[in-house]
Amino acid sequence: MLVKRLLCSYTKAFNRLHRAPSGNKNASTDYNVPTFEAIPSGRCFSSETNHPSDDGQKPVTVSLYQMKKTIKGASAILGESIEGPTCIQTVCPVCHIVPGAEAKTLADTIRRKIFVNKTTGNFTCSSCQYLGRWDHIEKFFPPQNRAPKTVQELRKLRDAFLELKGEHVGAVQPVPGDASLLDSIDGAREAIRCLHLENIIPETLITVKAHWHREKQELFIPLVDVEDRTIGYKALHVGADGEICERTVPEANASGLIYLRCSPGNAGSKAKDQSQTNAILVLNVLDLLALGSVKLNATAVCLPHGLKTLPQQCLPGLERFQRLTLWFNYDTAGWDTARNYAKKLDERRCLFVRPTDQHPTPYKVLLEETTEPKAILSKAQPILHQSITTFRALRQDVLSDLQNIDKVQGVKWKRYPTLNKLLKGHRKGELTVLTGPTGCGKTTFMSDYSLDLAQQGVSTLWGSFEIRNTRLAVTLLRQMVGRPLDENLAEFEQWADTFERLPIYFMTFHGQQPIKVVMEAIEHAQYVHDIQHVIIDNLQFMMGVLDEAKHLDRYWKQDAIIAAFRTFATKRNCHVTLVIHPRKERDSDELTTSSIFGGAKASQEADNVLIIQDKRLTSVRGKKYLQIAKNRYSGDLGIMPLDFDKASLSYAQRKKKPDGGDDGASPDSVAESTDRTVRRAF
Repeated sequence: MLVKRLLCSYTKAFNRLHRAPSGNKNASTDYNVPTFEAIPSGRCFSSETNHPSDDGQKPVTVSLYQMKKTIKGASAILGESIEGPTCIQTVCPVCHIVPGAEAKTLADTIRRKIFVNKTTGNFTCSSCQYLGRWDHIEKFFPPQNRAPKTVQELRKLRDAFLELKGEHVGAVQPVPGDASLLDSIDGAREAIRCLHLENIIPETLITVKAHWHREKQELFIPLVDVEDRTIGYKALHVGADGEICERTVPEANASGLIYLRCSPGNAGSKAKDQSQTNAILVLNVLDLLALGSVKLNATAVCLPHGLKTLPQQCLPGLERFQRLTLWFNYDTAGWDTARNYAKKLDERRCLFVRPTDQHPTPYKVLLEETTEPKAILSKAQPILHQSITTFRALRQDVLSDLQNIDKVQGVKWKRYPTLNKLLKGHRKGELTVLTGPTGCGKTTFMSDYSLDLAQQGVSTLWGSFEIRNTRLAVTLLRQMVGRPLDENLAEFEQWADTFERLPIYFMTFHGQQPIKVVMEAIEHAQYVHDIQHVIIDNLQFMMGVLDEAKHLDRYWKQDAIIAAFRTFATKRNCHVTLVIHPRKERDSDELTTSSIFGGAKASQEADNVLIIQDKRLTSVRGKKYLQIAKNRYSGDLGIMPLDFDKASLSYAQRKKKPDGGDDGASPDSVAESTDRTVRRAF
């Protein structure tokens, strides 16, 4: 109750401090959610999956210049700030300054630091890893020339702020206490022998402070934060198939990394300096340990969640490195992830090991012993090319695409084998347009279409402007289960837990929204959650009916919106699907690419155009089917019958048994298959 009263007090004071300026009618409602959950109307997205609280997860409109100006203005009291590639490091003004009191000079050893992300404005506290928003902490920066009443309110806000930060300290996941620290060569050799880690030298396990659980035959390697504190760990054990299995604790948004300083070939100050400024980023512990066996002038760093995501809380731990070499899986998924991570890490300092058969991952290089890791690293190249390039610069990219042709084609659908034959797969960086007559089931099909991809690990952001997120989630859940849950409420908790593990996020917009606000939320979501698929349902709701837009040509405005999404898809390497209503035409006429509402830009810019043709109301034997009217990747066109199953709200194509009957899987087998698909995705 005490905490609740504190938080309620914070909310009231926070609202008084941020009164709406003149001309902004919506500002007074910008902070109606308690405890730092400031959700501006129509300005945010939310995740309904099992993720931490949304603190620090909302986009901000403050500019980088304004943040730098505020931090620099406090340098006389807090000291000089340090600007890195991705963050600005400064002393926390909340921990060390009491509003209305004289600032005291504090020793550097006890000064708690914060890292302000230059892209999102979110700050990470180095002492407790609390992730907050810039507008929550901005007001605490000196100078604080405020009235006494405001000072009292600031003190209340400060107390509530520190109370909330204190609650996040307990999120640390220490290494299990029954595991023993490997501090001897003999103990490390035992762990290596039990896990069958070929060619790994024992000293690397000692260097990373690994722990060994002899009874469970499990190896634990701690994840450390920017202050070198253990906040989680990675666990390795031998699976039933003899392969090494790896898991991360905590499972999501871990803020720690594993560092391994590789031994240089010859000791000296130059080698030492390079190991402090050069880093090689890998995705798993085996690759990290393999690099420990190589004489390199660099520090090997293992990311916490592999290809899944790179939390922004990890970025402060990489600030000290001037050059980052990303050595990921030699397939297209690893290459795409490397390019997305580079945008977070600052592309100017990133080099890449190109994904080809001649450049396998470090552990495979160590096992095969056919190529020297140093030789592979020497061929690492920056991803940024000049405005004009040559085939020689693109040669390795072309070879990578040819060697990984199946993966280049994209993620395959499990529910729609016909789409795999025609579209070949779901690829990043493309723009898809879906159209169809009113009431034909565009939203239902798109939810089924996106759920299939999300179950295979494709992070999806839903922007549904027509129906509310609760109703959309009900449809997605029913499609995943395959039957109505209102008749089987006892199973809801089990299926809801399974659905929470899917990487699906929802924007909280509803009704008419301006393109600028929507794009701000989408770009923020893609940066924070590594979104791979954005769905907008539908485009007409973004065209707006505001007074300032009434004099604009609707066709021109729609073209501008499509151009914005086309640029986003290409620049961020993210697939965008737009649902657009067609023009009002006669029911007897088939829809074509020319039937899409607006000008010709939608069909011109789109890589794929999908049209739902519904002939059930115009013909006795009329059918509903999906027509692939444009396919820029392979050029294959065709149709896919849409047979609706009302029980599951799904258009999934049923497999035929050898005798010609439908292969109707039992509910138990469907549940087991779905849960197995979710586990495989992560």
